[in-house]
Amino acid sequence: MNMPTQNEYQPRIATVSRNTNETQIRVAINLDGTGQQKLNTGVPFLDHMLDQIARHGLIDLEIEAVGDLHIDAHHTVEDVGITLGQAFAQAVGDKKGIRRYGHAYVPLDEALSRVVVDFSGRPGLEYHIPFTRAMIGQFDVDLTREFFQGFVNHALVTLHIDNLRGDNSHHQCETVFKAFGRALRMAVELDPRAAGIIPSTKGCL
Repeated sequence: MNMPTQNEYQPRIATVSRNTNETQIRVAINLDGTGQQKLNTGVPFLDHMLDQIARHGLIDLEIEAVGDLHIDAHHTVEDVGITLGQAFAQAVGDKKGIRRYGHAYVPLDEALSRVVVDFSGRPGLEYHIPFTRAMIGQFDVDLTREFFQGFVNHALVTLHIDNLRGDNSHHQCETVFKAFGRALRMAVELDPRAAGIIPSTKGCL
């Protein structure tokens, strides 16, 4: 039997816009990309972290965001997570043939993080990052959770994030985002042995 290759599938792309009184955001993704990115959220550290997702996930990613940064970065960071989650949900489609689960351990000097994701159709976040300081430059580390919660709620995934060790908050955060990108890459990869099959005994995700 001839099994379809990844190139025979429809392109897994999505473009989503979110406009509120607090933010205006546009996200475009290609799950089968090469890690190209164009990022402009107005929050430089967030752009740096999103770059990790694109490069380590081999996901082409464009994000433009205008937010109420005169207040703080909370709404922008959270809403980027929400819109990215919506784009993933749209791009992954019915989930036929995907591996569904992904995981990665990533070190950076003294820091080590583990991320595990399940495209389960059920939003759930287990988040454990004991940041060693409250700010990374001008970035409030509390917003990291807000980003991932927004993503989880709208991508409909189960996500476990654990920073296992680390002394430098920048390193702690960066290892999480790198591991997140690699876990996503594994989970959405099309398995040629499972072409057309939904990876669940329920028959739906």
